[in-house]
Amino acid sequence: MNIADLRKSYEKAELSESASHADPLQQFARWLTEAISSEVPEPNAMTVATVGADLRPTTRVVLIKGYDERGIVWYTNYNSQKGQQLAGNPYAALQFHWVELERVVRIEGVVEKVSDEESDAYFHSRPLDSRIGAWASPQSEVIDSRTVLVTNAARYGAQFLLNPPRPPHWGGYRLKPDNWQFWQGRKSRLHDRLRYTLQADGGWVRERLAP
Repeated sequence: MNIADLRKSYEKAELSESASHADPLQQFARWLTEAISSEVPEPNAMTVATVGADLRPTTRVVLIKGYDERGIVWYTNYNSQKGQQLAGNPYAALQFHWVELERVVRIEGVVEKVSDEESDAYFHSRPLDSRIGAWASPQSEVIDSRTVLVTNAARYGAQFLLNPPRPPHWGGYRLKPDNWQFWQGRKSRLHDRLRYTLQADGGWVRERLAP
């Protein structure tokens, strides 16, 4: 099989200005709800792109844990590669790809840490093994083998028992969008693509982009 010959015709839906919401957050909520109700695999998975001091972009997949008019929230290790990159350059991009619905959402903006209270509340809602894992994994660091993780997990499990506190190096980030793009696959590669750009008065300008 030649991968250059792999093709798909996108014909499931359309995205028009008249049918889309004037507020991008509401449009996102509509599409995310449809992705969840359609039972697509991991509808909450999103790619996060950051840029380090070397100007090389990096991506990874994380899970959205909340969204409202303040922005998009996820949680991670602040000492990780993405955490270090965000400390030096707080701008990032997110992308959701719901393959089965032939849809993509792109979101760009500035990132800030959520409050300690928000991070504490989410951390304590997690399963116990996930809370221990936040202590056990020195995320993005080189380790000798998986034994390091297993040993750390056992040590912190014995230390904290059923009540591990939130690690000081672990918490949430919130991306505050200033640019949204919604892409709906269409036949003949004439896809629908709408961009929402934040204005100085807090409103949004919606424009159609060529695909």
